[in-house]
Amino acid sequence: MSNVHTGPQGQSSNGGVGDGAPTLFDQVNTIQDSIATLNANVQQIGDLQKRSLTSTDETYNQHNAARLDDLVNQTRDLTNDIKARVKALESQAPLPGEDTRIRKNQISLVRKKFLEALQNYQKVEYDYREKYKQRVKRQFEIVKPDATQEEIEAVVNDTQAGSQIFAQALSSSTRYGESRAAYREVQDRHNDLQKIERTLGELAQLFNDLSEMVNLQDDNIKEIDTAAQRVEGDMLEGTRQQDKAIDSARRARRMRWICFWITVILLIIVAIIVAVVVTQVVKK
Repeated sequence: MSNVHTGPQGQSSNGGVGDGAPTLFDQVNTIQDSIATLNANVQQIGDLQKRSLTSTDETYNQHNAARLDDLVNQTRDLTNDIKARVKALESQAPLPGEDTRIRKNQISLVRKKFLEALQNYQKVEYDYREKYKQRVKRQFEIVKPDATQEEIEAVVNDTQAGSQIFAQALSSSTRYGESRAAYREVQDRHNDLQKIERTLGELAQLFNDLSEMVNLQDDNIKEIDTAAQRVEGDMLEGTRQQDKAIDSARRARRMRWICFWITVILLIIVAIIVAVVVTQVVKK
């Protein structure tokens, strides 16, 4: 049995617990490792699904189905874990001195890789569903070769009417043994169809969640940029005010010196005038 991957759940040890909070690049690298694990899981899921469509050994199919269920469940946990970590990364405030544009680009990159992995998983499930329906169609045509398109669609889509149509066709078939085996296989595989639909529904919800996260992050980045611009504007205004205050202080100091020297000159002039007047009075 192939190893089943669940991906790293913690943060990278580089810049991690021992050295304080992990850096943006540490967290991005850890998420990318988990995405690589997700892609490996999806590859294994596709391989197991192909085997389930081609094998006629009932014992092997049961074993294969158990492995497939286990892998799908672990992959579900892994995708939810990656989504939570991407969301946590986007909600974190930038570290002091961190370039918000670089941060946005890194988060966008890891989100893009996650979306690509989910799209690949979705494609694998869609392909399996279509191949599964084709197999059910062939099995039904064994029981009822003259089946109409409406009857085939009802059986393939597992409607209540489809089950009745299949049962009625089985009762009137001239190939009872082969028809009975086909009917039993189709009944068993309808459970697989329900699991496929569940997985596709979960993937669709993940796409919606990531879309909402993109919108939220864009709003946060705008707020951060606005705040940064406001701080920069305040700093420039503060610098202008400081320059004005320094200039005003210099002008006031220059004016005080001018007034001082004017006063000195006036005192000298007054002293000279007084000296001249006193001298003239003494001479008389």
